[in-house]
Amino acid sequence: MTELSKLPGIGQRTAQRLAFHVLRASDEDALGLAEAIREVKEKIGLCEVCFNLTDEARCRICQDSRRDHGLICVVEEPGDVIPMERTHEYHGVYHVLGGALSPIDGIDPEDLKIGELFTRVAASSAIPSAPNDAAHPGPPPGGPSPSTIREVVLATNPTTTGEATALHIAQILRERQPELRVTRLASGLPVGADLEYADEVTLGKALAGRLAL
Repeated sequence: MTELSKLPGIGQRTAQRLAFHVLRASDEDALGLAEAIREVKEKIGLCEVCFNLTDEARCRICQDSRRDHGLICVVEEPGDVIPMERTHEYHGVYHVLGGALSPIDGIDPEDLKIGELFTRVAASSAIPSAPNDAAHPGPPPGGPSPSTIREVVLATNPTTTGEATALHIAQILRERQPELRVTRLASGLPVGADLEYADEVTLGKALAGRLAL
């Protein structure tokens, strides 16, 4: 129960119910759960390009040549990729930071994959126009052709730490790559919401980010 209660969202009473469920389960089910946990820890790692979760050197998104590799969406955690993919509106690639800046909690830029993002953008801007000549044999087998990154979409959470992280990244990208387009996900009213129930901050962001029709 002690180990189960360490899981997020699991209190002592829930951990107790889970523990008794495991005890009542068949040996096959209990051992299957234990094997699944062991297999995840052994086989799942981080993509060498975007740092999303994968069981290969590169995740399936980074390997997909149909994706727009000139468009990078920056998110805080691997779990943030899932809702972005569910929209079916985004067709670029990702960069997972592994968290958000929080000096109070001791999380500095060096603790996240921010430096790797800057390196990734800088490397793309150095790609020659003819990468398949003798001096530049092109990408390794199994990966898509390299693309110059045109836009970085900052999709960190609209929290204090998420906003601070987005501002930090945007400032440095503008200094180092002034020709790069840096954007932020829009904030505002959810679809189907009524104005009378919107708080001042949400409504203010909706007004600031209004679009022409």
